[in-house]
Amino acid sequence: MDNVSGKLTVFFEEPFWVGVFECISEGKLSVCKVTFGTEPKDYQIYDFIKKNYYQLRFSPSVVTNVKKTGRNPKRIQREVHKQVESIGVGTKSQQALKLQHEQMKTERKMTSREQREAEKERRFHLKQQKKKEKHRGR
Repeated sequence: MDNVSGKLTVFFEEPFWVGVFECISEGKLSVCKVTFGTEPKDYQIYDFIKKNYYQLRFSPSVVTNVKKTGRNPKRIQREVHKQVESIGVGTKSQQALKLQHEQMKTERKMTSREQREAEKERRFHLKQQKKKEKHRGR
């Protein structure tokens, strides 16, 4: 049976509060970055997850090592404190976000290029039509 785990890290990245959703499934890590704006309260984060989780656009998967987490509550609490004190996001998450950013960038370039070509084509046909009307003797 496949083990899927998810994690949300909220931190302050000048000038906004940012949340990073990490999803580990089948030994692969996918990440999604969300900007909250002002500091979100716990209930606001919970509402956001309930309403918007399935609309989030996760990055392409990156292979990662999956560690078995212990069940000792004191150890879990220590790990949470370490994560709160550490600055930024894990390197695997950063790589996945960078990969998603590059993918979005190439998609944006392709769509803008297609729009630019379509506009150029439209203008060309408009000029050709005007030339034909001039030759008709008008």
